Amino acid sequence: MTVVRLTPEECESWLAALPGWTVVREGAAIQRTYQFKDFSEAFAFMTRVALLAEQADHHPEWFNVYNRVEITLTTHDAGGLSLRDVNMATRIDALLR
Repeated sequence: MTVVRLTPEECESWLAALPGWTVVREGAAIQRTYQFKDFSEAFAFMTRVALLAEQADHHPEWFNVYNRVEITLTTHDAGGLSLRDVNMATRIDALLR
């Protein structure tokens, strides 16, 4: 299955629906940093994200220090952002509602 990279206009439109996410890597990825009360909350969040990622077969790049989790999404098969990233970002954000 071919995954199509979003155009800059599509990226801008989708990003408007993803508060807290920013475009990085010259438009090839989106990124968001989440802050939690402590390490246990951050790690629990990462565990829930890992389960979503495994279901979707779309795995984030991430970085964790104590209560902070930074997530970067990109679709390597598309050479940048795709709807898979937008969908994953939406699902990740839904974990906190």
